[in-house]
Amino acid sequence: MITKNWRTSERKYDVVVDRDVSIRMSDGLIIDCDIFRPHASGKFPGILGTHPYEKSWQSSPAMPRGMTERNASVEAGDSYFYARRGYAHVIANVRGTGKSEGQYTNYSPQEVQDTYEIIEWIASQPWCSGDVGMFGVSSFAVTQLQVAVLNPPHLKALFAPFGYTDFYGDKYYHGGIFAHGFVCGWANRTFQRRVDNRTPWSSWTREKLGDEKFKKAIAEALQDREIFAQPSIVEALSNPQKDASPLIVDVVLNKLDGEYWQERAVKHEKIRTPTYLGGCWGIYGLHLPGAFRGWEKISAPKKMTIGPPIYLDRPVYQYQYESLRWFDHWLKGIDNEIMEEPPIRLFVMGTGEWKATNEWPLPETHWTPFYLHANGLLSEHEFWPNEGNSSFEDNPFNLRGGLKFLSPPLVENTEVIGPIKLTLYASTTDDEVLWFISLLDVSPEGEERLLTRGWLRGSQREVDPNKSKPWEPVHPHTKRDPLKPGEIYEFNINVVPTGNLFKAGHRIVLKISCVDDEKPKNFLEAIAQGHLWRQTPSWITVYHDADHPSCLLLPITKGNIIGTYMSGGNITINV
Repeated sequence: MITKNWRTSERKYDVVVDRDVSIRMSDGLIIDCDIFRPHASGKFPGILGTHPYEKSWQSSPAMPRGMTERNASVEAGDSYFYARRGYAHVIANVRGTGKSEGQYTNYSPQEVQDTYEIIEWIASQPWCSGDVGMFGVSSFAVTQLQVAVLNPPHLKALFAPFGYTDFYGDKYYHGGIFAHGFVCGWANRTFQRRVDNRTPWSSWTREKLGDEKFKKAIAEALQDREIFAQPSIVEALSNPQKDASPLIVDVVLNKLDGEYWQERAVKHEKIRTPTYLGGCWGIYGLHLPGAFRGWEKISAPKKMTIGPPIYLDRPVYQYQYESLRWFDHWLKGIDNEIMEEPPIRLFVMGTGEWKATNEWPLPETHWTPFYLHANGLLSEHEFWPNEGNSSFEDNPFNLRGGLKFLSPPLVENTEVIGPIKLTLYASTTDDEVLWFISLLDVSPEGEERLLTRGWLRGSQREVDPNKSKPWEPVHPHTKRDPLKPGEIYEFNINVVPTGNLFKAGHRIVLKISCVDDEKPKNFLEAIAQGHLWRQTPSWITVYHDADHPSCLLLPITKGNIIGTYMSGGNITINV
């Protein structure tokens, strides 16, 4: 909704830039920052962004381009845009990065405390009105949500789309499966770009365990065949003090959700700062779950926008006017009616259009089970007698197989928006299984469009009944319970929410595998891949019968009124 009261602060100031400004922390260390502020007398609200990357990139005069591995960290936003409109934009390197002193500790409580102190420092400056907001995506968004848990007195607004909030499950261990490709790549790139600071990175695990137990834990990790199959992880474990290895080793040795992860996870219930959340449908392998988790748990004033599956250009600029309206309202007290608009906006893939709503999941959702049948059929129809099962081989030396289940061609446009759950009854000849689940939209011509994914390590299948919903199982991931070969188990697998219109003639397709070996079509798909695979040959069987009702629970929000037609909707004449 845009009204005649839609307005933002005017573009009217020249910009003063203060480079390499030092902020002293309470423990004596120096945090380095750049400040972009209006060239005018008076006091202005502050906007803060904190990060571990190369600082000069954040304000470089670059033509925006689509996100790639090389430019992904340019996430601070356009400092000149905000300063010209009456804000002081502060971009600070977290400790142990850039010119900031100390050791880098991977979003630790110490970093969060530093951010708190930076906010209060900004509020005390002679050019600041005393009101501070925060802006930025990805790393910049994560640090916003972390510090908001502490509720700094002068923090008045967050603009934090594209921010993961469960460090274990959103970033490092999808469904309990280690995402080594992203971790090693991100850690090494982050270390290599620290051109100004050569302080060694610290190891949380080494400090907790002591040298002897730390060495023993590394030796045990190297005995894991999944780990040993990945040279980059073996290299880090073999040289745990070298370059980015301390971070990688910490992640490897904390393979279950515990103290290391809980120190960093966002406790949304404690946030009292107005928060703008969001993401895009394509970032299901990193940030998207955090947006919906934040929407559910944050009780402060909030808004959420989920965009098309293309993330944002780098340098980031697309949200500049929306964020300006947000800050104008919360930091300058301007009545621009932003809080009178529907709080949630969702781009619907397959339509090129947006949907506005007040609730998540959508109030019009009717949860529909699509059952897995023999011969690869996916249908609302329940089981026929003696349907049996489907099997495939997962063999690192021979064949990495899988299964596909396809709905009949849809005879009506069918909209699917919301959380997705797969209930899978299965057995394996191994004592472990790694589930990789994909949901696809397939056109009549056979063109596949990957929508979202889900993951689960079989030994971490335990579900918390007190926290789970019928459409969203919650796994504690605090222990591993090995499988008994040949025994049938029920696996409840979260598939990350999506928003898509399956057009008439298209099919809903579920793919089940034990590896993620597909060639990614873009960088966002690549981010969601690169996991460990089993190194033991096994035979996997998925059961689909009345006693083992494997099914995909889909959130239908429009269409599918009558249901799919196994005939394809074709009327025949018997002669």
